[in-house]
Amino acid sequence: MDTQAQKIDGKAASARLMDSIRAEVDSLTIAGRRKPGLAVILVGDDPASHVYVGNKVKACNTCGIESFEHRLPADTTQSDIALLIEELNTDDTVDGILLQLPLPKGLDSDPLVQMIHPDKDVDGLTAINAGRLVAGIDGMVPCTPQGSMILLKETLGDLTGKTAIVIGRSLLFGKPMGQLLLAENATLIQAHSKTRNLPELCRQADIVVAAVGRPKMVKGDWLKPGAVVIDVGINRMDDGKLCGDVDYAEAITIASAVTPVPGGVGPMTIACLMGNTLKAAKKKA
Repeated sequence: MDTQAQKIDGKAASARLMDSIRAEVDSLTIAGRRKPGLAVILVGDDPASHVYVGNKVKACNTCGIESFEHRLPADTTQSDIALLIEELNTDDTVDGILLQLPLPKGLDSDPLVQMIHPDKDVDGLTAINAGRLVAGIDGMVPCTPQGSMILLKETLGDLTGKTAIVIGRSLLFGKPMGQLLLAENATLIQAHSKTRNLPELCRQADIVVAAVGRPKMVKGDWLKPGAVVIDVGINRMDDGKLCGDVDYAEAITIASAVTPVPGGVGPMTIACLMGNTLKAAKKKA
C-alpha cells in the first residue's frame, strides 16, 4: 500500500467507554442504588501484578466503582484464598471478583478461579461463562478479547463474511476471541504455535489477531494488503522497550489499520473490566 496504516487508538476508545460507564454508574447512584463493587485479590509481590492492580483501582475511581483490595502475602495457603473467595461470593456489596494472575509458586489458580460465582466472574474465566460464550448465551466475556472486538467493530463496522485469523488458543484470549468473531459472522481460522504454513494462512485474512507472546513474529509480508491487525502481545525487549507480536514498522506499510503496543488493546482491557463489573451489578439488581 502507498500510505501508512491507520493507528487504532485504544487509549481514546478506552476513554470513551469509561465515560459511558461513569455516566451509567452516576445514573444508578442518582436513582438511589449503591455503586457497583469490584473485589481484587492480589497474592504475593509480583511487580507487574502490583502495577496492574494499581491501574484497576485507578479505573474504578474514574468510573465511580467501589474497589475492595485484598492484598495477601506470598505464603498464603490455597485454602485461605478459597475461604476469601467464598466470602466474596456471598458479599452483596461485591459485584465482581478478580483473582490477579499469576499466583505465587505452589498455588493452583484453576480451582480457585472456578470457585468464583459465574455472575461475579468479571474475568470471564469460569467454565460456565466459557460455555455461555460458545452457546451464544449472555454471560461474562473475558476483557481483552471483548476490548479487541470493540476496536475491530469501530474500525470495520460489520464483520460479516470477513476472514479472520486468531494466532493463539489460550483460555484467556485466543479461544474466546475466536468465539466472538464467529458470533459476528466472520469466517474463523484458529491458529497457534504448532500451525503449519502460518504466513500463508495470515495472507488469506482480512483480520489478523496476534496473541502468542513472541516479539515481532508477524511480519509485514505475512499480511494481506489492507488487512486490519489487532496486536495483543506485549513483550519487553533487551533495551527495555515494549513491543507486540506484530512487527509494527512493517505492518503499517501493508495493513489498513493496526493497534500499536503500547496504547492499543491494553487500555481496552481495563475499561472492559469496569464494564463487566457494571454489567454484574445491573444483573444482580
